[in-house]
Amino acid sequence: MLSFLLRRLLQTIPTVLAVVLLVFVLFSVVPGSIVSSMSDDSDPQVELRMKKQLGLDDPVYVRFGAYIAKLATGDFGTSFRTREPVITMIAKRAWPTLQLIFAAMAFAILIGVPLGFVAALRPGGIVDTLAMVVAVSGLSIAKFWLGLVLMYLFALKLGWLPSFGYGDGGLQYLLLPAVTLGVSPMALFARTTRAAVLEIMTADFVRTARSKGMSETRVVRWHVMRNALVIILTTVGLQFGGLMGQAVVVEKLFSWPGIGSLLVDSVLQRDIPAVQGSILVVVLAFLAINLLIDVLYGVIDPRIRYA
Repeated sequence: MLSFLLRRLLQTIPTVLAVVLLVFVLFSVVPGSIVSSMSDDSDPQVELRMKKQLGLDDPVYVRFGAYIAKLATGDFGTSFRTREPVITMIAKRAWPTLQLIFAAMAFAILIGVPLGFVAALRPGGIVDTLAMVVAVSGLSIAKFWLGLVLMYLFALKLGWLPSFGYGDGGLQYLLLPAVTLGVSPMALFARTTRAAVLEIMTADFVRTARSKGMSETRVVRWHVMRNALVIILTTVGLQFGGLMGQAVVVEKLFSWPGIGSLLVDSVLQRDIPAVQGSILVVVLAFLAINLLIDVLYGVIDPRIRYA
């Protein structure tokens, strides 16, 4: 296991470098400049002086090398706009984003997995039909539209929940954005769970367990559920990483002060260090979650071994 973890950690280094390089080059070749948007004076001398202060007068490869050197020491750079360390800006936004993602994932798992499981145990029944309608609808609805509908219904019409904002970070502020973000993975979990359970129910080892006289409850609990968890866990891990990107839309819609809204604002302001830092954190989180999922495979299914 230790050698596997070390190997996976080493494999993440090229991925992180590729992402950093892509973002760095992209914002270096895109027309426009942070200097022109920050300066009210069109004097070329003023712009040159500002570029020198921000370190933008060096060639791209020199700036990239300096950035990698700082990154190796844990320095994400300094924001062009606020002159605040990027790592500090991200740290302030990390907890709201984690709140939103974990709440959305909890909603998706608690609704989607049991729904798919019950649907698979009675294929073709009313529960199965309703579950698939919910799954298809959940995957088809745009998050932006769904958020507006929920905002209109529960905030404006019924007045039960605040329409936007973070407030004190309480549950009433979290519900609408979490449900908006969690509907799509919930639908996917329902479909994935149903398909996994149906496939395992026809497996030879399940038929053997039944032929030995094992009760249906024990068959489902010890054979079907445990084997289905491996497939479900894979989907959960991928969706965790996906929610990091999807949260951008939801955070902007509900004025949620997370990393996603910081990323959008930084892109619009051409605050390159903040953009790079935000994207890097998202990528690192995605890689860490996938590594954790790989480790959990061995816990759920002892047959899985890591060479």
